[in-house]
Amino acid sequence: MSGAGAPETPFSRCIVHLDMDAFYASVEQLREPALRGRPVVVGHSGPRGVVAAASYEARKFGVRSAMPAGEAKRLCPQAIWVAADFRAYQDYSSRVFRVMDRYTPLVEPLSLDEAFMDLSASPDFRVAPGAGGRRLKAEVFEATGGLTCSVGIATCKVVAKVASDHRKPDGLVIVPPGGEAAFLAPLPLRVLPGLGPAAERRLADLDLRLVGDVAALPDAVLEARLGSQGAGLGALARGSDPRPVTVPGAPKSISRETTFERDLTDPEELRQVVRGLAQDVTHSLRARRMWARTVRLKIRWAGFETHTLQATLAVPTDVDAEFLPTADRLLGEALAARRPVRLVGIGVANLVEAGQADLFEGDRGRARALDATLDSLRDRFGSGAVTRGRPPAREQRDFRRDDVDAARRGAGADPPPGGPVPAPEAP
Repeated sequence: MSGAGAPETPFSRCIVHLDMDAFYASVEQLREPALRGRPVVVGHSGPRGVVAAASYEARKFGVRSAMPAGEAKRLCPQAIWVAADFRAYQDYSSRVFRVMDRYTPLVEPLSLDEAFMDLSASPDFRVAPGAGGRRLKAEVFEATGGLTCSVGIATCKVVAKVASDHRKPDGLVIVPPGGEAAFLAPLPLRVLPGLGPAAERRLADLDLRLVGDVAALPDAVLEARLGSQGAGLGALARGSDPRPVTVPGAPKSISRETTFERDLTDPEELRQVVRGLAQDVTHSLRARRMWARTVRLKIRWAGFETHTLQATLAVPTDVDAEFLPTADRLLGEALAARRPVRLVGIGVANLVEAGQADLFEGDRGRARALDATLDSLRDRFGSGAVTRGRPPAREQRDFRRDDVDAARRGAGADPPPGGPVPAPEAP
């Protein structure tokens, strides 16, 4: 691991992982000086809320993203809770992506605040990665008006990602070619991405707690203990990761879901929520110029039992008037059980590129025109500005790919007709 003044080994393959530091919370502290230096928690503070992000001041008390709100309040009762403002986070994310796009077209977003870059074609980065990393960090700081990021540079994705976490916040860690295994060896197993708690427990039973412990084992032993993923885990532990940096393609599905503050039993109330979620989905379809063949409904009962129902449409569509009746029908089938509902979601799959819409197709043409008008209002004033249903609390929605795609469009990629989609991240 190179540091200041250390000679740098030239890279033939140069992978960079950039990770913004406590992104949501840092944006809030940047926008509101009174929050700086104080424990800030971004998220929904209700009984079933979760932490979207925690400032480093809050993290000192053990507060972490995805933690239930109740546990966060117990650990840090003095924390200041701030409602998430995803439009602001998208704006700052777009500024970061604009910086990355100046370096390379090979950017693989992982979320609003995290991405891989392949800078193997950059002579400056390959020969002097330290200077390149410092310049990248400085440009992000300037573009965002004061947000810091941590950067890891290595020959592969797994090592670059671990390196970016190694000296947070505001860190820069370079793992030179040939030093991957030595860098990973003394670190705890949990740093390896994709290693779940169950696998970590099975390895702990073998007295394997450090990455180097796993790297030293033959693949046959790892496969005997972990099955087919054993050999892959061993390769990652040795710093071998040939995966390329991949620019995202078109999504295979789009979905929204929400968890309720209290279990719901009223069918009409649930119907209004489903309709609000469904219109986010169709809005996203239209922004992407895509139609959907399959509608899916996800429902979770009070006891955490989860069911998924789906239906195939007669023709692919992005029209609310053709989509909503199917969502209503699936919900009616699910509610035949008459049980309290904890979570509900709606989504689409089997996506195809939108065909040529006929402006003279009668009722369907008028429905498309109305949808386009509503979309323009939502783009301008927010997705809850006008809905055919009840928009659920935004803090509780689960947004999947749309947040990253919208930030990328804001970073300068060609926007699909229909404008950007105001779609926040699910941390």
